[in-house]
Amino acid sequence: MRFVLDTSIFVNPEIRGKFGDNPTEAMRTFLGYAEGLFGRVEFYMPPGIYREVMHFVDEEELLPDIELYIIKKPPNVHDIKIPAFVVYELIEDIRRRIDKGLRVAEKAVRESVIETDNVDRIIQKLRRNYRKALREGIVDSKEDFELILLAKELDATIVSADVGILTWAQKMGIKWIDAANFREVLEGLSERFTEGKNL
Repeated sequence: MRFVLDTSIFVNPEIRGKFGDNPTEAMRTFLGYAEGLFGRVEFYMPPGIYREVMHFVDEEELLPDIELYIIKKPPNVHDIKIPAFVVYELIEDIRRRIDKGLRVAEKAVRESVIETDNVDRIIQKLRRNYRKALREGIVDSKEDFELILLAKELDATIVSADVGILTWAQKMGIKWIDAANFREVLEGLSERFTEGKNL
């Protein structure tokens, strides 16, 4: 069994809380599970995701376990084939988002004409709504795309709380687990192996 891990497991406060109060503690708890599952379950991170996680944790506190139990592997970007429908859907999604962003900007301009004394508040609202219109639910970074490609290459399960990653995993037929349920999954796997059951 293979899992490809996203940053959100250790950084997103709502998700991380199931593992620990801060990213380092969350990673330490996860590594405890990984140690118990060693040899039966593999945990992967593409290098970009690994670098992201390392910005938030105290690596010195987690050595050598972090090196032992998390496999850093880039996807083989030269040999992975992506169906054409994925590109078509991505283009259509980007077009819809650009149109939506334009409507958000138009609304902000109209508000600024009416409320000339609240320009800063209108700009903040514009930024929040524009970001939501363009970035929510889409794969918007190279690191996210690497995560999806690696899971596809390994026939692994993605673990993420990122709606964009999970949406595109579904579109590409990749197994996934919402990171909010990951600790329970690890506990279930640990119990099965302790009882000597196979998957």
